[in-house]
Amino acid sequence: MSDVLFADDDEGIRLMVADVLRTGGHAVRLASGGAAALDEVRRSSPDLVILDWRMGKPDGIEVCREIKQDPRLAHLPVLILTGQGELEDRLAGFDAGADDYLAKPFDPRELLARAGALLRLSRTARDRNPTSGLPGGEALYAEIDRRRAEGAPFAVCYFDLDHFKPFADHFGFAVADDAIRDAGAAVTWVADGAPGSFVGHIGGDDFVLLCDPGDARRLAAQAQMRFANGLVSHLLPDAVKAGSYRAEDRYGVLRDFPLTRLSAAVVRIDPARWPGMDRLGEVVSAAKRRAKSEEGGGIDEVDLHP
Repeated sequence: MSDVLFADDDEGIRLMVADVLRTGGHAVRLASGGAAALDEVRRSSPDLVILDWRMGKPDGIEVCREIKQDPRLAHLPVLILTGQGELEDRLAGFDAGADDYLAKPFDPRELLARAGALLRLSRTARDRNPTSGLPGGEALYAEIDRRRAEGAPFAVCYFDLDHFKPFADHFGFAVADDAIRDAGAAVTWVADGAPGSFVGHIGGDDFVLLCDPGDARRLAAQAQMRFANGLVSHLLPDAVKAGSYRAEDRYGVLRDFPLTRLSAAVVRIDPARWPGMDRLGEVVSAAKRRAKSEEGGGIDEVDLHP
């Protein structure tokens, strides 16, 4: 259930819009004006803000601008309701950062449709990693559930960059970000050549590829090779030639590290024997540790059992 905040200084309109939104399955909070709306947003962020344009000071445009200029709130989708029909008025709303605009009088079905569309877009945007642009954890879990429901075997390929923290500390955040983007691009590239595959970035330097189990090891190896070839373009020739660098480990001791590499844990899954996400996490973690213990970036394969 989505949490929607609606602000209007007309009580009748507030109650009518609230009824419409509740019939659409949304939880509704009401504010009697712009100041009250800002207080509500700052007290607890809703999933969607709907504002009437003309509701005294601050009006809907001013409230929208306040929301969009606050880094903590700028991600909130804002829909403005207004009786204004001129193009200049609509452009003023968009200039203030509004995500959509609906002129009054409106059909309740259109209000629900626009609210639903903004909520879907917002959820999609929130579940994308800002560095790689790839879907995040929620999308991954939904895709695993979908494949389990279909019943056909599939594989989870979990990719992780080895020794990434000392690499990032030594070469700097710009090179580290490039490495993460390259890892995502490498996994996406192999997925593009394997119809039906799915790629997710679940945080940091961890990527997941869902694919046909018969293709999993080959795709993992291809991703490793593409990443290794791309990484050298971000490093100085001396570092590439040496293949290693000296940096402090987690205990503050100087030691030699190999250049970061992409390890892969491949877990083959039979949906008929699904043991749950917790068990999948345990198996992936163990396989990842084994893959990381190999020289040059390893691949460890295992079947998932209850």
